[in-house]
Amino acid sequence: MLLIPAIDLKNGQCVRLRQGRMDDVTVFSDDPVSMAQRWVDEGAERLHVVDLDGALKGQPLNLKVVEAITSAINIPVQVGGGIRDEETVQRYLDAGVQYVIIGTKAVNAPHFLHDLCIEYPRHIIVSLDAKDGRVALNGWTKITGHDVVETAQHCERDGVEAIIYTDIGRDGMMGGFNDEATGHLARSLNTPVFASGGVSSLDDIRRLTTLEGDGVAGAVIGRALYEGGFTLSEAIKVVQESA
Repeated sequence: MLLIPAIDLKNGQCVRLRQGRMDDVTVFSDDPVSMAQRWVDEGAERLHVVDLDGALKGQPLNLKVVEAITSAINIPVQVGGGIRDEETVQRYLDAGVQYVIIGTKAVNAPHFLHDLCIEYPRHIIVSLDAKDGRVALNGWTKITGHDVVETAQHCERDGVEAIIYTDIGRDGMMGGFNDEATGHLARSLNTPVFASGGVSSLDDIRRLTTLEGDGVAGAVIGRALYEGGFTLSEAIKVVQESA
């Protein structure tokens, strides 16, 4: 089970948002590369990077920072935020990124996702953000009528490498992740599911490990690590003890 530290980039800084709101930002570091190295030193086996500016603008705006991160560390990096065309996917892969995360366009243009999975096998992850079981798009600014389970099953048929599932209501709020919804989604798929949003304590990590048999492959963790709720090494130890 992978515990993946998150680095959210806004204006070249490492930040966290509450419930995806761009007007509720906490800046944790103006040196994302040093932050990435910190997580590697604490035992991270993968890093999750999001270009928040890109998510709103629909094009990558922190590519140079991502390149600096991939050059500095020796673990796989997955990147999302504003990836809406094949050219951007190729640019990220050329920059040393291992996995490219597709969000809005995986729902709005399913043929695009299908083609990417053929062109870049084992490199495409889909991020599904949801509120009350419905998919949210465009940096969480629009709640659609799409059912998150049905959408994920469609992505699975296209051949995605994994699904990252975020409950918007829990993200950045330090109130625990939605284990019921995450487990339900994972049981509906054969594709690995990563929880995201709300993991705030070692008890959450323990609950996460109970879902491994359902197909939950790990979690993306943000604010809890930055605010000292627990250390990454402590969380990894919990996972190891449950194995």
